[in-house]
Amino acid sequence: MSNPIFRTLQERLDQYSMGFPKTESGIEIKILEKLFSIDDAKMFLQLSPMLETPDKVSSRVGKSPEETSGILADMAQRGLLFSLKKGDLIRYGAIPFVHGLFEFQINKMDRELAAMVRQYMDEEFKDALSSSLADFLRVIPVHKSLETRTQVAAYEDAIQILEKSDPIVISDCSCRKSARLIGNACEKPIEVCFMLGSMGQYYLDHDMGRKIDIKEAGEILTMAHDAGLITQPATSQNPSGMCNCCGDCCGPLTSLKGHPKPAELVFSNHYARVDEALCTGCETCLERCQMDAIFINEDVHAVVNRDRCIGCGLCVTTCPTEAIVLEQKDEQTYQVPPKSSLEQMMTMAQKRGVI
Repeated sequence: MSNPIFRTLQERLDQYSMGFPKTESGIEIKILEKLFSIDDAKMFLQLSPMLETPDKVSSRVGKSPEETSGILADMAQRGLLFSLKKGDLIRYGAIPFVHGLFEFQINKMDRELAAMVRQYMDEEFKDALSSSLADFLRVIPVHKSLETRTQVAAYEDAIQILEKSDPIVISDCSCRKSARLIGNACEKPIEVCFMLGSMGQYYLDHDMGRKIDIKEAGEILTMAHDAGLITQPATSQNPSGMCNCCGDCCGPLTSLKGHPKPAELVFSNHYARVDEALCTGCETCLERCQMDAIFINEDVHAVVNRDRCIGCGLCVTTCPTEAIVLEQKDEQTYQVPPKSSLEQMMTMAQKRGVI
């Protein structure tokens, strides 16, 4: 029988980010039992996402600052906590399941964990993802897909996000790596996830990625777009990460793809439009679209289903006749992301009714 503390831990995690909902099978408890010991769970439950020093935590857990510091450092090294070091001061905080516990297992991911996460995704978590996706990740278009007449703010430009980040760290995609372990992955590149600022430093401190300069970051971004990956930073103006996702392996996009109207769930300020006079019906765009938002009509012209188009621009960049363009949504539907990651997390929690 499972220790009751893991149910308490599940309920706590369900309050963070997109949540960590209960399932009928109990697979979420098996995931927690694989990642946490009972002592780990007790320590995690003494923390919140607000970063604290070991001294402050020790007063609550009845251990010396030195012993508490060692426990917290070990848990952070195993991807169970977030840590931030400034000078000689290290602070720790609790993390959600996504982005957090799952992604932080990138170096320790094995077939068993990958299979359990896939089962959990299929049973329950995909619904949590799709219901919170717009507040978690946003779509920014492939840069060269935008017409020069379209005004795009700095927070929608991937290169500008990267340019203002220090450090820039590149890591493997945890979704694609997990999918490969269970033989269910596409062949798209895997080292394509950017971690930025303090999150990037966490990845460096725990050997989960490597530091790159803006030149290499631009090259990776171009490679990802050429491979048909959708760029999705966190839904804030100062994101801590920026993923390059596919509709085959990546949790957020696969959950989105299964919805009848993905455009209603995603944070995006653009949509694709086809000029029928230029379209030859070559079907190149069908292969590029990760949301199955394009079809060929009886006149052999591509047609965009606005209910499914999330405005990524992948169809634009490879159209041989330049028949597809991205258009910016009107002022009534144009969205501005929250200013900070904290504001983003608060918004998600409020919409889920947990605060």
